[in-house]
Amino acid sequence: MLPALIDFDAALLLLVVFAMLGQRRVGTLINLFALEGMLLAAASVLEGLVQARPELEEAALLTLVLKGLVLPWLLHRMRRVLSVRWDDESPAHSVGIHLLGLAVVVAAFAEAAPLVAGGAGRDLAMALAVVGLALLMMITRRTALAQVVGFLTLENGLFLAAASATGGMPLLVELGIAFDVLVVTVIFAVFFLHLQRRFDSLDLARLETLREE
Repeated sequence: MLPALIDFDAALLLLVVFAMLGQRRVGTLINLFALEGMLLAAASVLEGLVQARPELEEAALLTLVLKGLVLPWLLHRMRRVLSVRWDDESPAHSVGIHLLGLAVVVAAFAEAAPLVAGGAGRDLAMALAVVGLALLMMITRRTALAQVVGFLTLENGLFLAAASATGGMPLLVELGIAFDVLVVTVIFAVFFLHLQRRFDSLDLARLETLREE
């Protein structure tokens, strides 16, 4: 029963990430990222119950607080300070991006098929699909804040893959990763503030038009 719930939770997480791929409203994108963090915490709790490892449940609490609450709050604060509402220049709304995302998911399941056959679990294939969709999100987004959400989604996919393949990470490792993610987010915030004040825009496409005088 519990393994089936883990697979179901991973499938929901994959659907959330796929929805993020086509979302242009930055506030909604951040809310979906918060939901993603909550689903990741639920997966860690279920893994802890299956393996009778309470440290995974402690890691789930950390994941819920950091990725489900703190990081989304910081991202929303950055969005309000920088006055970013829409990722209008991104091709995320096009049918081609969704078809490409579907191809990424199919490729991830095809690559993970031998591992799943070896008993690694279907959630590993879903985790690889999340990583692929996060990379696609980072490539196709034009707004820097949306690219940060893609980067954080990539980290979530790697965490889910590690939990699926190894049965979870030690709490100390999870603490280190959580601290690294928090520091990177703060650095991105400082960089975005500087970029906004210098160029009056967070559209990375505008930087491509700069020429040396």
